Amino acid sequence: MIIFKMISKTIGFINQSIAAIGISAGVAVAFTNVVARYVFDASLVWASELSVYLFLWSVFFGAAYCFKKDAHIAVTIVLDAMPSRLAKAMLLLSHIITIVFLIAVAYYGYEYLLLVIDLDERSIDMWDMPMWIPYLVIPVSFAFASYRVAERIHAILSTPHDKILKESEAEHVLAEMGIGARRNQENENVKELNEMVKEVEKKTGGML
Repeated sequence: MIIFKMISKTIGFINQSIAAIGISAGVAVAFTNVVARYVFDASLVWASELSVYLFLWSVFFGAAYCFKKDAHIAVTIVLDAMPSRLAKAMLLLSHIITIVFLIAVAYYGYEYLLLVIDLDERSIDMWDMPMWIPYLVIPVSFAFASYRVAERIHAILSTPHDKILKESEAEHVLAEMGIGARRNQENENVKELNEMVKEVEKKTGGML
């Protein structure tokens, strides 16, 4: 549906923008503070705290974006050894557990945010800034990540079980070497190719 595509694009834009701006601004603030401290002997009191918050926002929203690309580290040795139907069920179960965890953190992060607002907690170094502003990253980023995992669950449900597993890291390595590494039973060289995949997996540890 168009509305879901719009939501997906909006969340993706927010995640990418905050991740990029956060890391860039954090590095700039930290660098400025170092220059001010060692060149001008005038350390910026607020710089350390601000850089930490910027890095945190960048990391949390970057992690949320990684759910869209399915770029988080995952061990697929067990899935690769299972029949495709069972592998699909296990993959679906892992994503359900993931989304439950993300929703729980988003909810309790929101509850904590309300508590911080009620207590009127403020930063001492950063111009008396309300602390709910930096803490806002938890419920928002985890809510965005939950939406991304929900998209992945929908994709898993709508994908045939025999096509559910992605290429392993070993296959990506072989692909970069110019060797087509996707499993294909119709390929006359599949046995030799699988041996090469296993050999590379020994070196990569089977990690994505």
